[in-house]
Amino acid sequence: MDAPPGVTASRMPAARPRAIATDLDGTLLRSDGSVSPRTIAALEAAAAQGIPAILVTARPPRWLHGLSDLVGAHGIAICGNGAFVYDVAARRVLEAHLFDRDQLTAVVGDLRAHIPGVMIAAECPSGLWVEPGWPNPHREADAHRRAGPIEDLLASEHPEDGVGKLLGLAKGLTTGDFLAAVRASVGERAVLAYSGAFGLAELNPPGVTKAAGLARWCADHGIPAQEVWAFGDMPNDLPMLRWAGRSFAVANADPEVLAVASDHCPANDEDGVAQVIERALDG
Repeated sequence: MDAPPGVTASRMPAARPRAIATDLDGTLLRSDGSVSPRTIAALEAAAAQGIPAILVTARPPRWLHGLSDLVGAHGIAICGNGAFVYDVAARRVLEAHLFDRDQLTAVVGDLRAHIPGVMIAAECPSGLWVEPGWPNPHREADAHRRAGPIEDLLASEHPEDGVGKLLGLAKGLTTGDFLAAVRASVGERAVLAYSGAFGLAELNPPGVTKAAGLARWCADHGIPAQEVWAFGDMPNDLPMLRWAGRSFAVANADPEVLAVASDHCPANDEDGVAQVIERALDG
């Protein structure tokens, strides 16, 4: 079969997937954060033919509330780079994969020691914890943010104050230098990810990635990796893209993602994911 423009012809799969896994920002969503009618229609058409779409995103749970049309009948999203499984309609965290408290305390201490001026925030089942002065580019309401030294959070014994994703930010360093410093500081005690969000370092507990969260969901639904198609654009998508039987990098993806993915498709602003789905359903 002929491939649509922008889709790698030599690697177009001969069979349909049993599940579609997709990143959101920079991949499924357009650059202004909107979702196109074409994309919604493609996902709905796939679901009608028994092919669910699973949202696998760095976003925290609360940033999914306006996207319930995208999760389909199963209703859940894998978010926080795999830290949380979230029922979007019910607004309820179903699973939380959290740092060991003692190990997290040691990681925070080493970040403080090795990166002068580092600022830290944390995504918890209960919401976002930020240190004073943490930026608010998304203009989140105060109701969604608790402020204070991260050490106060680490001292809490409430289950909802466990940390699924630790965030770091440092002024005066390039993103590359900062990520390298974080990697050197934490070693194997955390999974370092980068989703392109204003120079943030994103740290998850060991073993917590987009791929791990997706693998659990697929195992629960009897879907093997080789029958999953995954879409992404940034380095935090790489574990998922490597795990899936078929991986698509949108044309606007990070160079490393373009190099790793088995296939390429048009950019997010050209509804690249929708184009691939449409072609699969027509095949």
